[in-house]
Amino acid sequence: MRGHDEALVTALYSEHAAALWSFVVPLVDGDRVRAQDVVQETMLRAWRHPEVLDGARGPVRPWLCTAARHIVVDEWRRHRSDRDVPLELGVQAAEDDRTDAVLDTWIVGDALTRLSPDHRAVLEQCYVQGRTTAEAARVLGVPEGTVKSRAHYALRALRLALQEMGVTA
Repeated sequence: MRGHDEALVTALYSEHAAALWSFVVPLVDGDRVRAQDVVQETMLRAWRHPEVLDGARGPVRPWLCTAARHIVVDEWRRHRSDRDVPLELGVQAAEDDRTDAVLDTWIVGDALTRLSPDHRAVLEQCYVQGRTTAEAARVLGVPEGTVKSRAHYALRALRLALQEMGVTA
């Protein structure tokens, strides 16, 4: 490894490895060795794609977390085909497995923390609680038009947060 590359990898590890490892451990059901392997593979991918390290593109950590998530999901999918699942149980096993849904929920939850409290409250009322605009307005104590406006801007902010995290294009 050249001196610049070595410094780059050292800086990546010192700044992001601990947080990335904490993110990955639950994804691999607490398997600490597997988590370390995923962190190393993620760092290797970052080193191979130095353009993601450009500060002008935004923070690096969301890209690292997304890459790690993809590594875990790809590994899970590769090994899923190795399991001995009888044909009659295959469809049911696929329906029961909610790994992608859980990971998506976790990522959206993380993105929601980046929104203002007003935007989070509107999304909570309208999308999580399933309330109408009028019901959400009553609960939040604001006019219906404010709920509509906040919901519109909250969804835009959520999309931007997900893009900053490297989840969507």
